[in-house]
Amino acid sequence: MNIEQIRADFPILQETVYGKPLVYLDNAATTHKPQQVIDAVSEVYLKYNSNIHRGVHHLSNVCTQAHEEARIKVQQFINAQHSHEVIFTRGTTESINLLASSFADTFLNAGDEILVSQLEHHSNIVPWQLLEKKKGVILKYIPINQAGELILDNIDELINDRTKLVAVAHISNALGTVNPIKTIIQQAHSKNIPVMIDGAQAVQHVKVDVQELDCDFYVFSGHKLYAPTGIGVLYGKEEWLNKLEPYHGGGEMIKTVSFEGTTFNELPFKFEAGTPDFSGSVGLGAAIDYVNNIGIDVIAQYEHELLSYATQQLSSIPNIRFFGTAAEKASVISFLIGEIHPFDIGTMLDRMGIAVRTGHHCAQPLMQYYNIPGTLRASFAIYNTKEEIDKLTEATERIAQLFG
Repeated sequence: MNIEQIRADFPILQETVYGKPLVYLDNAATTHKPQQVIDAVSEVYLKYNSNIHRGVHHLSNVCTQAHEEARIKVQQFINAQHSHEVIFTRGTTESINLLASSFADTFLNAGDEILVSQLEHHSNIVPWQLLEKKKGVILKYIPINQAGELILDNIDELINDRTKLVAVAHISNALGTVNPIKTIIQQAHSKNIPVMIDGAQAVQHVKVDVQELDCDFYVFSGHKLYAPTGIGVLYGKEEWLNKLEPYHGGGEMIKTVSFEGTTFNELPFKFEAGTPDFSGSVGLGAAIDYVNNIGIDVIAQYEHELLSYATQQLSSIPNIRFFGTAAEKASVISFLIGEIHPFDIGTMLDRMGIAVRTGHHCAQPLMQYYNIPGTLRASFAIYNTKEEIDKLTEATERIAQLFG
């Protein structure tokens, strides 16, 4: 992998922050976009911008084809059986809310249970808590150990006759833990319970094969996969998507409308009301092309090297405390230095041109478990380098010395 060529593909990496070269280590929040993706989105507006599916004119046909080709790229990227199992959304959060709403309308009653994990992002907690108030369902969670690994010893009790859906992250955004989702899926399916996987932190780091995993639903966002913001995916098995009621009503998701009643469109359009973000879908397709051109296995190996190197280098800092030391991890490091508040270190790092994330990372139940206000989180992508990790280590050590 030619790291200098890859970095050259990302124009924003040439920017400076407070007069210093940008060191961007906040990739779990969002990734930057290569020129190839920027060009693909620009081309939509420059050459064939037009509302899709409904027009008979040339621009509409070209735009429709580009949008649907992007759907096929997503299908192939995650190895879905059918392209109509790929629903375009605004991102992971909307995908989960769509599923929560539609699944609740069709399948949930008071006393039914939804099982998540203690590692979840708020977007995979709050939608289910809203259903606790609206429908009287019960939200339960799989606990973790100090290393940030799921404790599955009592999974037989957690997945029981009252469980209607298991919804867990593939990879933790706050700790980088890679969860044993295949084991969880098999356990749930042994009791005929469907499983949704939050893949927001996974699709850009590891190969995802939804048929091999046998998950019933898989969700992710484009903006963490080098694609534009505002585009995401809900994958669902055809049999499940056909059972669910639509989440939004409006144009495109209908076959017929009268004041006497409405019949819904076929998949995937049943869940895609209104004008879709066709520029976003084209950008997502271009991002997938970019990742495929490098190779997801090559990316995974390189990012693992960065993770190992960063762990080794940061370990030299006195009083550092790591959170998330699971045996299986992706490219995220969360840490604190002594009792220094993470916001203080993060602010000073920013002045040195180094971007990291500070706070609870939308995982407050996890921070409550560790009894901390939050962490510093450095997260890596294909364009990061060991030299950048050295800068992070040196700057963090200097800051720690300043605080005494």
